[in-house]
This record gives sequence, structure tokens and C-alpha cells, in this order.
Amino acid sequence: MTSTAPKSTGAGPGSSRMSRVDTAWLRMDNDVNLMMIVGVWLLTPAITLDALRQRVADKLLQYPRFRQRAVADALGASWVEDSDFDLGRHVVRQALPQPRGRARLSQRARLQALCGELATAPLDPARPLWQFHLIDDYEGGSALVVRIHHCIADGIALISVMMAITDGGIDPPKQRRKAGADADTGGDWLSDTVLKPLAGLASKAAGLYAGGLAKSVAMLASPQTSLRGSIGKARTGLNLLGDMAALALMPDDSPTRLKGKPLGRKCVAWSEPMPLEAVKRVGKALNCSINDVLLSCVSGAIGAYLDGLGEPSAGQEIRAMVPVNLRPLDQAWQLGNRFGLAPLTLPIGIANPVERVYAVRARMNALKNSHQPLLAFAVLAFAGLFIKPVQDAVLGLFSKKTTAVMTNVPGPAQAMRFCGATLRQTLFWVPASGDVGIGVSILSYAGGVQFGLITDAHLCPQPQAIIDRFEPEFQKLLLLALMLPWGEAG
Repeated sequence: MTSTAPKSTGAGPGSSRMSRVDTAWLRMDNDVNLMMIVGVWLLTPAITLDALRQRVADKLLQYPRFRQRAVADALGASWVEDSDFDLGRHVVRQALPQPRGRARLSQRARLQALCGELATAPLDPARPLWQFHLIDDYEGGSALVVRIHHCIADGIALISVMMAITDGGIDPPKQRRKAGADADTGGDWLSDTVLKPLAGLASKAAGLYAGGLAKSVAMLASPQTSLRGSIGKARTGLNLLGDMAALALMPDDSPTRLKGKPLGRKCVAWSEPMPLEAVKRVGKALNCSINDVLLSCVSGAIGAYLDGLGEPSAGQEIRAMVPVNLRPLDQAWQLGNRFGLAPLTLPIGIANPVERVYAVRARMNALKNSHQPLLAFAVLAFAGLFIKPVQDAVLGLFSKKTTAVMTNVPGPAQAMRFCGATLRQTLFWVPASGDVGIGVSILSYAGGVQFGLITDAHLCPQPQAIIDRFEPEFQKLLLLALMLPWGEAG
């Protein structure tokens, strides 16, 4: 199942070197986890395959990365133009099969099964590492499944791509910047809606750019500069020793049934959107952030799921690795990966919802004073220099210390349109590395917020059973917030 980039003896004319971090993501595929970001767009009314291909040709392919292959060599990897590029290989019509020998499934259940299958199907390593799958006649419209290898871009960069290809979307950033139209074409939206909320997750990471640390992160990512020199510059700006020791000495995660050896078969699930305004009001009433409220719901849902399987969660905690953006605001449009990872402990064993949300808030506040996202970014940069077996061993440290990968991405506040259809719902699943078998995604869009879950079938064969517990956990907090005196509840 593992995807292997084609080999080359060098970069060659017309190519560019891949960053160290992107090289690490390229080589992170293994037999149980592929480093693909998988997403779904639900569109009403239906769109045609011809219209989809035309939009991709007009908009997406203006980003050179989507016409380039990832070619590995002895020193890392390069981006090389695909001289035999064929759009028909990358934008395809996809059937929604009915599994044999089983009771007839709903379209939603069949789409979930298909997404699980596509999450374990490698992209062609001899071609650009992305693919769109158009499903006709889905719930009165169309469904579009998108697969993009993580070496191409992270979630923040892909938000920019999403904005570019929707109806009336902005041009690819290089052209937009030359025209000097950032303020008129969405640059402010991207900064205000995406980067500033994510910076709140770890304000220390957002402040890394003071004192020349932006240059240090750029040097860590660059394939041309000396890694030892860039780390030395980072040390001059930060006292990293305490956080480095904490990252290295962090104990292995709790041995719940969600932690173990995955088998490589994926299951996905998602929730219906909850009103984002209600989440904001609960947070305000409890003096907590939106993230605190949502992560408390995640913790409660996982604890309730384990309790329902006869595995008492009382007093238990699990650890999730949370991506933290490390980009300067004016570089949000760039493709590639510029994020670190912060370990967040989820108090799944606290039954009281108010006590649990304040426990989450305390853990989130602790992350704000941590340098660990920069350290994790440096680890990925180093790993990109090693041969794959050594890289796997280095990154295996993260797998032992965590049960899940979890990400929270704010999307557009208004419903968008694509090829004349309304994008009524957008979903995505974050990939996990090593032997991690759980990925939790939180996405806000068009006034709602929803949860997505991708799991290894061996560790969690029915992720919908966890998803279905998210909203009841939120309703508990909502009820308690409504019981507060009106003055306190705002």
C-alpha cells in the first residue's frame, strides 16, 4: 500500500528542490497510514464532469505545484514538471457502489465507505499527487471527494486554494500580489478568519517571529541552507532546553482500545453542523474560548464511547497532537507545510462537563507558553534529511506518545458556490502518521461547526458512535450555560 516517489539522480532543468519538511511528509507514507488529506464537498444542484475539469484547468492548475511530480533522489526530493500531464487522470467520475452481501445502505453510508477506501488507496507516485472524484446524483446534487498528498500543502495553504477555485474566487497568490489587490480579493479574510484564530491556540508560536525567529523557521524549511546554522539562530532567540526535555521525556500515551497497532483499513464519519453562534455563546457564558468548548465535547464523546464499550474512562487522559501554524501572516498563500505540533492532553475521564471544559482551558493555556511547536517543526526538518528507515524511527516517537491527531480549521462564514452550485457542506479528514489510528477534524463553515473522524477499523470500527456523542456533550454545556444568571451569561 505504501506510496513511493519515483527516483531521480538530480533536480534537473525546470525543477525546484522540495523543502526538508515537505520531504519528510512525502516519505511518511507507510502500510497503515497514507499522508493524504481527504475532503468532501456536497453540492446542490449537481455539476457536470466537464464543468469540473474546466474549473480545475482554469484555476487550480495556475498553481504550478498541481502540475508537478514529486521525484526523490539521494539528497531529498524535487518538484518536477509532469511532461505527460493529463487532466483526465486527476479529475475522474466515481461510482458510489452498493457493498455486496449487505443490507442496502443509504447514500451517506456508501459515501463514507468510499471515503474510507480512497483514504487507503495510494496516489500514483509517477504523477502529481492529487485527485478529484466526482460522484453524480448524490442527495439531489453531486459529491466531490478530493485527495491531496500532505507534501503539497497544509490546511492553511489549502484554504487559500479553496478560495481560489470557488465561483468568483481570487487568483493564485503570486498573480494577485503582483496586481497589488490583496485587500480587495480576500487577503484580509484569510488573515482574520484563519490565521488569527489559530494563532490563539498557541500564542507563543504566533509570536515566534519577533526577534528574527521568522527567519529561523524559514531557514529550517529551506533545502538550501545549513540546518545546523538555522538551529543555532533559533537557540539565540529562545530558551528551548526545557521544552526539548519535555518533548523527549513525555511518557507514552494511555493504553485505551483506541491506542494500538492499526491494520490499515479506514472508516470515516461526520456530524451535522451545530450552530456556531450557540458555541460562541456557551464559551462566553463560561468564560472559555470556542476551542475550549469544542475540545471539551471531543473529550466527553470519547470518554462516553469507551464507557459504552465497558472500558471505564474515569480518571483517564489521552494525548492528541494539534497542528499549530508557524507562518507569518503575509505568507499564508504559499503552498508547502509550515506548522508545528503541540501535544494536548484530553481529559476524557472527567464526567462533569463544566469541570471538563475548565480542565481543557487550563491545558490550552499551558500550550500558549510552549515552544514545542517549533521543536516539532525542527524534528520534521531534520527527519527530511534522513533515509526513510531512520525518519520512521524518529517520527515513531510521536506515535508512541499520542492516540490521535486533531485539527481545527475555521472556514468561510458564508456558503460558497462552485461551478454554479451551492457548496452546502464541506468536510475533511486529517491524516495520521506512524501507528496513530485516530484523526479528529473540526471545521466551521457557513455559520455551523461540525466534527469529522477517521479511524483505523481495527481500533475503532464505528467512528459514527463517537461522532453521535459530540452534540449531546455540547447540549449539556448549553443547558448549564442557560441556567446561569442572565447577567453572567451575557
